[in-house]
Amino acid sequence: MSWNLALDLQQMLQFHFMQNAFLATAVTALVAGPLGYFVVLRAQTFAAHALSHAGFTGAVAALLLGIPPLAGLLPVGVASALGMGMLEDRRTGRQSDGIAIAAVFTFGLGLGLLFLTLYPGQAEDAYSILFGGVLSISDGDLETISVAGLAALVGLVLIGRPLLFASLDPDVALARGVPTRLLSTVFLALLAFAVAEAIQVVGTLLIFALVVTPAATAQLVTARPARAIALSTALALLFAWVGIFIAFYADPYSVVGFYVTTLATGAYLLARATSGLGRRPNPFRAGNRSP
Repeated sequence: MSWNLALDLQQMLQFHFMQNAFLATAVTALVAGPLGYFVVLRAQTFAAHALSHAGFTGAVAALLLGIPPLAGLLPVGVASALGMGMLEDRRTGRQSDGIAIAAVFTFGLGLGLLFLTLYPGQAEDAYSILFGGVLSISDGDLETISVAGLAALVGLVLIGRPLLFASLDPDVALARGVPTRLLSTVFLALLAFAVAEAIQVVGTLLIFALVVTPAATAQLVTARPARAIALSTALALLFAWVGIFIAFYADPYSVVGFYVTTLATGAYLLARATSGLGRRPNPFRAGNRSP
């Protein structure tokens, strides 16, 4: 790395695998930012973590079958999301005790461990699933990520307004005929798409770096939904791109996820430390219901 960052970036983008890495993280950020906002708003961060472990199971199963990991990440993640949705509260569409999420979390982790012991391949393949392998994304992976990201964004646009209403006040939304449980199930399915994409960048163990932390930081900065979603998306993109840039020049074998999570955590701590103690509570956070 030199003092001329523009030249460094130009040299780095001469490699095709780096072009794929930047494009894949761009798509991931465009999906993780908006969906992450609703994850934090609805207090469903544990659901994102559970879906990441379910995705790990699907990815290892795909390796056993000799197909790309993303081909296992998406169907298993969506199936797990639908399973959690079926076990939610029929009235509010929420999981008050988290039992459904915990069941998916533990089962997915145990089944993934079983598949991992049966997998005869190299340990690096499983390592990239756990901690991310954005520098090894192929053209085929990029196409799959783009299609999945577009589907997730279209789905979120279609349910965005009623989902926001149901997230802020599920009781009033239900009284007005909003299908809160169906919305929650669809949202979890869309979240599975975002998790599957983010796993390609930061892995299953660091999923909070792109799906949760940027959204949590954005909601500390602004209470307006549109601004928070835009800021969450921008932060996710910034953390991912700067993380890739640093990892490329710091050490060719560095884990990108480490730099991404470090940047994300640092930004969140900074936003939390600088937020005013006398600031009014964010009315768009779960738990702060309007009268």
